Amino acid sequence: MIIVADQNIPRVADAFADLGEVRLLPGRDIGPGDLTDCQCLITRTVTRVDAALLAGSPVEFVGTATIGTDHIDLDYLRAAGIACSNAAGCNAESAAEYVLSGLFAMSLARGFDPLQLRAGIVGFGNVGTRLHAKLDALGIDCLLCDPPLQQDGSTQQDFVTLDRLLAECNFISLHVPLSRAGDHPTFHLLDARRLGALAEGCVLVNAARGEVVDNAALLEVLRQRADLRVFLDTWENEPLPSRELLRRVDLATPHIAGYSVEGRLRGTQMVLDAACAHFGLISSWHMSAHLPAQRKIDCHAFGSGTGFWQNLFGRHFDIGRDHDAFLAGIDLNDADFAAHFDGLRRVYPDRLEYPRFRLRIDPDQQPLQQLASLGFDLDC
Repeated sequence: MIIVADQNIPRVADAFADLGEVRLLPGRDIGPGDLTDCQCLITRTVTRVDAALLAGSPVEFVGTATIGTDHIDLDYLRAAGIACSNAAGCNAESAAEYVLSGLFAMSLARGFDPLQLRAGIVGFGNVGTRLHAKLDALGIDCLLCDPPLQQDGSTQQDFVTLDRLLAECNFISLHVPLSRAGDHPTFHLLDARRLGALAEGCVLVNAARGEVVDNAALLEVLRQRADLRVFLDTWENEPLPSRELLRRVDLATPHIAGYSVEGRLRGTQMVLDAACAHFGLISSWHMSAHLPAQRKIDCHAFGSGTGFWQNLFGRHFDIGRDHDAFLAGIDLNDADFAAHFDGLRRVYPDRLEYPRFRLRIDPDQQPLQQLASLGFDLDC
């Protein structure tokens, strides 16, 4: 079997080696000519998968090592009899942790207390539920908005309207899929009107899809309001987002919220498992063999209260490094900046999730139950 795969998917060549010949290509460059003898296509969000790509090819299975599927024409695949699988939830833990890293890093730079905020989580799926659990562990009050889930009636969770959430919360975090049709489209969900309604000093985070926020409208709001605190990991027009918007936000990163070691390997594992099931094959590869050793953090000098959490999340991961690396290319021409954006995603330093960290703590002074609820390994 011939397998064409995005070269930026971690360990993809090794993972799929038992299934056939693996050909690696840049995801943005995969075209119809690359699929003339391919049965299995493994992608990320940068590859548009539709009739223009697949018509006339022998591809019978498409796997995307990502949560989202807005880059795939699912209706076409169903009509053409092509199986498709995504990696829903693979990097949800990573994305939730990344939001906390950004929130507490901004709190140091802008001088506010995250523990005093009222959070509004828009989208209560894989990422939103995990972020809610972490904020709850920290004692941060939350309102939740998810119209499709509320309409479905499959949960007893209380939800509020988006307009109420925006009116009552001063920390807004977006975790919805991108959709342009249906009863609840999310394209430009935060438009000029809703952005203008953000509370004084509001913290806005978008780690969903760039098009969920009207970037031009956000730029205009930021030109007028210095009180807002904004962290964007996703952008309209990737890999060429607005350079002026990039300069104005507090934290800017190149669509890497889900890029923990575990999150990326889970994506590979999930599409591999789905491909094996589809083709009736077996692979000897498993992500557990590729996880790095556990790391240690000594928390004895971290203090208490908000300062403890700022120290801990800063030691867990320095999100400022990602921000600085992104802004380092801001004056490049368009072609080079687009390459810079993709390059940061292709060669990304190891970032581990909370369970891979063992914390040395003082049980008489530091919050054991909260740390355990967040997922850290504790050494008392």
